[in-house]
Amino acid sequence: MPFKIMSLSDAAAERITEIIEDSEKPVMGLRVGIKNAGCAGVSYTMDYVEAPIAGDDHVEDKGVNVWVDPKATMYLLGTVMDFEQSKLGSSFTFKNPNQTGACGCGESVTLAPADLKALAEARAGA
Repeated sequence: MPFKIMSLSDAAAERITEIIEDSEKPVMGLRVGIKNAGCAGVSYTMDYVEAPIAGDDHVEDKGVNVWVDPKATMYLLGTVMDFEQSKLGSSFTFKNPNQTGACGCGESVTLAPADLKALAEARAGA
């Protein structure tokens, strides 16, 4: 089975499906990336995908299409995208094994490129 760049929790897949269905424009899925921001280094980005961008990595999980900006792929390998709700609000969260730090306010994270050797060994059961 091929390794997925990232996967979705049931809650994230459900929320993305709702967002797509409620969109005023035809939307095929979401595009996930990272950008320089905040005091820790980067923040996650999400945008609607009306048409796939050539070169983006495509992930289909739980019936939902997600495209990953190729500049972010090495930083998102192994990530699980979730959707969490609380009394104070709701948001998408990222459980990312490549995260090495975060700022105190939760607006940005520090990411290191994925260790491809460790990923290959994990896939091989080493």
